[in-house]
Amino acid sequence: MATEEFATYGLSGARVDAIAERTQTSKRMIYYYFGGKDGLYLAVLEKAYADIRAIESALELDLLDPVEALRRVIDQTFENDDSHTDFVRLVTIENINQGKHLAEATSIREINLRIIQIIDAILERGRAKGLFRADLEPVDVHMMISAFCFFRVANRHTFGAIHRIDLSEPGRRQKHKQMIADAVIGLLQQK
Repeated sequence: MATEEFATYGLSGARVDAIAERTQTSKRMIYYYFGGKDGLYLAVLEKAYADIRAIESALELDLLDPVEALRRVIDQTFENDDSHTDFVRLVTIENINQGKHLAEATSIREINLRIIQIIDAILERGRAKGLFRADLEPVDVHMMISAFCFFRVANRHTFGAIHRIDLSEPGRRQKHKQMIADAVIGLLQQK
């Protein structure tokens, strides 16, 4: 309920009264547990990132070839962004606020360290097999994957209206997922 309120109205527009009513609790209890609206917003951000990272951590990528493991990470990132539009809106709102709340949250940095470790392990296995270049850092690869997948959701309305396409159409979704994976893996394999 709080996630929807913040994703819809942003930090400045969200109302603790509305959250309290929707969660059938009191405004006073929200302030008691979270210290105020900023604390609740930070807790919502933390949970949103933790939920996404938990899904990624359960992928069992060590059993896959490095290229297939990376494709699986890309596929999961694509699906996570596409099916968690509130997450995308929260991240967009936090970017509008110049990341000031995330900068205060060491817990969120720690939560997100896991995806960097996952990608690092895949890259190391791929490099050991001579499949991947050595000059790209895991955070760079994560940024590229995130940028491609996030853009489709964050800009689906404007991009779709400008180019008169539906980014949620199943055939287009599948084509984009394949293009993103091919682009990232192609970059890693370039010599």
